Amino acid sequence: MQEKNQKKNKRKGYLLIFGVLLIFVSIGILVNKYYQRNEIQNIEENNLIEFYEIQEEISTNQEEVVEEKTEEQVKVVEREPYLAVLKIDKIKLERGIYNINSKNNNVNKNIQLLKESDMPDKENGNVIIAGHSGNSYIAYFKNLVKLNNGDEAKIFYNGKTYIYNLTKSYEVEKTGKVALSKNKDKQTLTLITCKTNTNKQIVFVFELKNII
Repeated sequence: MQEKNQKKNKRKGYLLIFGVLLIFVSIGILVNKYYQRNEIQNIEENNLIEFYEIQEEISTNQEEVVEEKTEEQVKVVEREPYLAVLKIDKIKLERGIYNINSKNNNVNKNIQLLKESDMPDKENGNVIIAGHSGNSYIAYFKNLVKLNNGDEAKIFYNGKTYIYNLTKSYEVEKTGKVALSKNKDKQTLTLITCKTNTNKQIVFVFELKNII
C-alpha cells in the first residue's frame, strides 16, 4: 500500500513539474512575440518620420541631403525607406507603402501595393492596395468598413499629397482575383480587404480630388 502511495505521489510530482515548465514556456513565447511587435512598431515609426522629412525636402525643391548614418543608426533602421504613405484621418490609419518588389510589400507584414497598381502620378491610373481585416495586429484595414462616401484618403508620394474621396464600395466573392470597377477617365485609389467571418472581400474606390 505504501509503495502504491509513493508511486502515486511521484507521478503527481512529475505532472506538477511538467505543468510548471509548460507555463514558463508559454510565458516565454508571449513575451517574445510582444517584444517582436514592439520592435516592428518602432521601426515603422522611424520610417514614417524619415519619409516625411524627405517629402518636405522634395516639396520645397531642396536638394536631398543624405546624412552619414552612424553604426548605431544603421542597426536601428533595418528596413528600407517607404515609397509612399497612405493616410485616412477618419479611422486613424497611417501606413507606409513599400516598393512593389520589396519583400516587405506583403499583406502578411504590412499593407500591400499590388503588382497591377499604378503610382499616384499616372494619368487616369489606379493605385491598388490590399490589407487584412480582423483582430490580428496586422489587420490594418479593419476599420475601412466605417468609411462613408465622401470620406477622404491621402497618399503622400514624391513630394506631393494626393487627396481622394470615397465614391463607392462593393463586395465580391473571395476567389483570388478581384474584378475592379472604376471610371477610366479618373485617377483612382482602390483599397481591398476581407469581410470578417465571410468568404467575401470589400472593395473601396476613391477618386482623386486634389493634388497639393
